Amino acid sequence: MKISPENYEYCELCPRKCHADRRAGERGFCGMGPEAVLARAMLHPWEEPGITENGAPSGAVFFTGCTMQCVYCQNRKISDSGPRIPVGIPRTAEQMAQIFLRLQKEGASNIDLVTPTHFLPDITAALDLCRGALTIPVVYNTGGYERAEVIRAAGPYMDYWLPDVKYFDDALALRYSRAPRYFETACEALAEMIAAAEKKAADGGRPAKERVIVRHMVLPGQKEDSIRILRELADRFGTERFLISLMSQYTPQEEVPSPEAGKVPAFTKANFPELFRRVTTYEYEKVVEEALRLGFDGYRQDRTTAKKEYTPDFDLSGL
Repeated sequence: MKISPENYEYCELCPRKCHADRRAGERGFCGMGPEAVLARAMLHPWEEPGITENGAPSGAVFFTGCTMQCVYCQNRKISDSGPRIPVGIPRTAEQMAQIFLRLQKEGASNIDLVTPTHFLPDITAALDLCRGALTIPVVYNTGGYERAEVIRAAGPYMDYWLPDVKYFDDALALRYSRAPRYFETACEALAEMIAAAEKKAADGGRPAKERVIVRHMVLPGQKEDSIRILRELADRFGTERFLISLMSQYTPQEEVPSPEAGKVPAFTKANFPELFRRVTTYEYEKVVEEALRLGFDGYRQDRTTAKKEYTPDFDLSGL
């Protein structure tokens, strides 16, 4: 597969394969058209230490729209493709290249592409434009629901991979994100990320294991699903090819009473009562214990991060 603007004509960039002709103005599952839309570019100090250098912040670039549409999304302001218009402004490849270079000049230790999949043709064009001038690593930060073919094509552009693995149980993936075959799809993509990281590591720099950080956010009431994810990942990949980052930051969001374009039920206490509480210390610690028992290396999150204050204000700054 080759990444190019033609990908927008019959869009199959994500596993939804909704075939929207985005160049003609048709909007697919992600809700986005044929040009990259950005919500914020900022120095972001809260990513995993493994992708930063000497404590320097990431240069986070947040893209509008999303291929996941999780009902509990903390970034709904920019990800929602329903009746509300998400926050963001269009930027050309040339403008994005200048944003990347400015973040580098401001002291970013990497360019952290947050939910980039549905704009990959524009992003890779921007990276081509600043090739040579951009000397810091590029991070692919994703919800994990990716096509293996697309990840393979993006591999040469990326230095680090920061995928979520959200669910093992397909029923949970369907209920919360309308994402069929989520775990299998995420594992297929993860295999490509690991292969890309191992190829980059062969050229020098950080070892492959440190170039892939698999994130998992423990959800309330779902510690057994989290434990099953860890066990399955260990069985399939072992524990020495990537790092694990276990997050406790789940924060209940406000109710959204109106349906979101029919993709998922309205996020209300009536529809999702189990999601209107935080994760308990017991739930989170049981998942951490299993990760340690299996032999994973990586990161655990301080419980104080379960605060709304840790969600960026998407005010279009830095664009």
